[in-house]
Amino acid sequence: MNTWNTTITSKTEDSYYRTIALPAGELHVYASEPLFVELPAKVFEMANNNLLIPNASYMSYTPDVHVGVGTCIGTTAVWEAENGYVSPSIVGNDIGCGMRVHLTNMHRDELKDVKVRRKLIKRMGKYVPLNMHERGHFSDIRLEHVLKKGVHGLPNKYVPDIYTPKKTTSLTHLECGRFSFDEKMLDEIPEPIWHRAHRQLGTLGGGNHFAEVQAIEIAEHNRDVAEAWGLFDGQVVIMIHSGSRAWGGAVSEHGIKAMSQWMRASGQGTPDPRLTFAPLEHPFAQSYVNLMYSALNYAVVNRHLIAYGIREAFRDVFGTKVEMRTLYDLMHNYAWEEVHQGRRMFVHRKGATLALPPHHPDNPKPYAETGHPALIPGSMGSRSYLMVGRDGGSDNYYSICHGAGRVRSRSATKQLVTVDEFAASLKVGKEDEIVVNQPMLESIVDESPQAYKNVEHIIESVVGAGLAEVVAVCQPLAALKGA
Repeated sequence: MNTWNTTITSKTEDSYYRTIALPAGELHVYASEPLFVELPAKVFEMANNNLLIPNASYMSYTPDVHVGVGTCIGTTAVWEAENGYVSPSIVGNDIGCGMRVHLTNMHRDELKDVKVRRKLIKRMGKYVPLNMHERGHFSDIRLEHVLKKGVHGLPNKYVPDIYTPKKTTSLTHLECGRFSFDEKMLDEIPEPIWHRAHRQLGTLGGGNHFAEVQAIEIAEHNRDVAEAWGLFDGQVVIMIHSGSRAWGGAVSEHGIKAMSQWMRASGQGTPDPRLTFAPLEHPFAQSYVNLMYSALNYAVVNRHLIAYGIREAFRDVFGTKVEMRTLYDLMHNYAWEEVHQGRRMFVHRKGATLALPPHHPDNPKPYAETGHPALIPGSMGSRSYLMVGRDGGSDNYYSICHGAGRVRSRSATKQLVTVDEFAASLKVGKEDEIVVNQPMLESIVDESPQAYKNVEHIIESVVGAGLAEVVAVCQPLAALKGA
């Protein structure tokens, strides 16, 4: 075990879970022994700093945990709503960053020819802007409507299934399609950010954001759930990972600045100056929470519009009979109020995914009986997963992992991984090549599979801990990445 200092002791331990006694409080870690022993000392130091925030009720790490700014990615941190705190550092800079999966009526055999996959990924790049300063294709959408109403603020022409109410999924198969908040708070964000955020609607962004074409392999023990969701073996699906772009970054910066001033004035703080927080009742905190909800609205719309563009690309290549309905959209960087065991709790998730079990009252109506899909991406070249929560997840506020989790920094990856190694992991030059839009792999080598933990080990820990189960595995066929 990599200890931060000698005061760390393991109070509770089994194959996939342990409670760690830190000087500031208890940390719950969900990870197999091999993953746990590889955790760097820094993650425990950061957890202790987070637990120094007053009145903390609970804090945990998922198996994909890795060092972030102020707070580790893979954190669930909880306060009681009545005397709680909010922390922009525990939400993350990309507010509302999350996942979306769409189901097509196509089989992977229709993409067997690598030339077809290349044609498709090229066409997807025409509809989904990838470069840092490239403008989106949705200038006719009013940003104010998006921020206030989420997907319900979109013009009908961008909601293709709105005219078939019995088949519509765009407005229903979502963790949340509209967050209500005090709209007067929007005036606190300066005009240049409004302009930039409007230009970025429907854009992917860089880093670990992606849009990937995948093929389904159903887990036999959950075939009934998979079929209830509309899955079939070999089905082509699209997985999207993106967030709130410039709007979320501006909201985060605004909240950090205001709370830092309050912390200095009131003598609050931790050893980490990048960890900011304030009591929920404080005006600075209320401003941040309300603006955060506007960023959550932006994020779900952004993913919706990316999917809209990809749908157009599919139809250009395969014809208008292609269907692409929403399986689910969810977030993994946010904070909001939830009810647990009859108590109102304010739950932060930074790089953590909500995975509710069947019949939980917070499931969206379409998934009340089965539990909603939990969308877990792998790294480039590796498998992704569709999961469903289990009752055992209540111990961890129903949080599971959000992906594979980085094992080394971007700079370290560029130094250690060669382009040839990256190309081999993508099977470049073979019939089953995972086609990527970037012609120069050097530009995205920091996103190679070697930069991440083995996602299969992450999933093993989540399943082993009784938090969730696998419903289907998604094999990558082609990927769209920003530079």
